[in-house]
Amino acid sequence: MGISVEQIDHFVITVSNTDRTITFYERVLGMSAISFGDNRKALRFGTQKINIHQVGQEVQPNALNAATGTADLCFISKLSIKEIQNHLQSEQIDIEYGPIEQSGAVGIMDSVYFRDPDGNLIEVGVYR
Repeated sequence: MGISVEQIDHFVITVSNTDRTITFYERVLGMSAISFGDNRKALRFGTQKINIHQVGQEVQPNALNAATGTADLCFISKLSIKEIQNHLQSEQIDIEYGPIEQSGAVGIMDSVYFRDPDGNLIEVGVYR
């Protein structure tokens, strides 16, 4: 019998500027900054978090090829896709793609795509 994975607890992104990243994710995606351990930084959302590694100061162990701008992340929102578009516009965030129908983990969703300050691709989807 193999391991039975139930959910994601956290993942890590490597960033060029921790403060800029925290500000972006708090302002644009409503996440909450937290500190833990030896003054490590993370962003909490729901029951998950994103740990933040400053490039060149990655916490060990870490990804073999940790680098900025290499993540492709999808988050789910309960807002309407129009409300998400309006919020991104008010924050002066360019939508690169969408809205478009996508197939998510549990069904069909409408999504928009944009980038964070390091160029990571961010998808926000709304299940139908």
